[in-house]
Amino acid sequence: MSFSYYGPLCTAVYDLTKPVGHSLGGDIEFYRHYLQRCKGRILEAMSGSGRVLIPLLEAGLKVDGIDYSMDMIDSCRSRCMERALPMPELFVVDLEKLDLPYRYEAIIIPGGSLLLIQDRQASINALRSLFQHLEPGGKLVFDLFLPDVTQPSSVETSTVPLPDGDTITVEVTTIEVNLLQQYKVSLIRYEQWHQGALVATELQQLTLRWYGIEELRLILEHIGFSDIKVYADFNPNQPPTQSNQKFVYEATRRA
Repeated sequence: MSFSYYGPLCTAVYDLTKPVGHSLGGDIEFYRHYLQRCKGRILEAMSGSGRVLIPLLEAGLKVDGIDYSMDMIDSCRSRCMERALPMPELFVVDLEKLDLPYRYEAIIIPGGSLLLIQDRQASINALRSLFQHLEPGGKLVFDLFLPDVTQPSSVETSTVPLPDGDTITVEVTTIEVNLLQQYKVSLIRYEQWHQGALVATELQQLTLRWYGIEELRLILEHIGFSDIKVYADFNPNQPPTQSNQKFVYEATRRA
């Protein structure tokens, strides 16, 4: 599977800019409220370092996590230990080859993370794997967004201070926008500086693949999902009307 991999420097930046409990447009509040009705196991796919997973654990929910990045999973474990939380079951896995010992009442993919699967067929295979890991009657819930493709050759820079006094500089260069195949590729360079000296460098290719609303609905139907609902900005009563909204999908595996 082609993933936009999160290494040590990328993980450090993510943890500082999107810390545990940092809500993106109300997503944590939405998932926490939605999952309150669950009595069984919950899985967060592409769970990262625990931005969403840990608040769900703190709410008393039984949540497992899976991610492709060992650095992210290790960060999540550390944050659970810092909070003296019962350690969740965390797996480093390829979503296309998912084979967990559990079936889940609900599976969530927050933060638009499904967009990080670069290959279209790979993303379909991942959704099919998640379908197979749902209990009959189980729900798959995830949110997506449309990437900004108005500046096809942009370069953005930022700096992130580290707690130990070092600094990580981040340079994001858009290297490809393919409107026909519906993806955007950025090259991200991370540099860690210590007292004016460069001590570590990391490159990340970040690909975002987007989907049309009805396109993805048809994909979910083809996999076998039913009762598919799509709404905007985490409001079940608000249909999508604008391209800058977040789109929430809710789909059920038939009982």
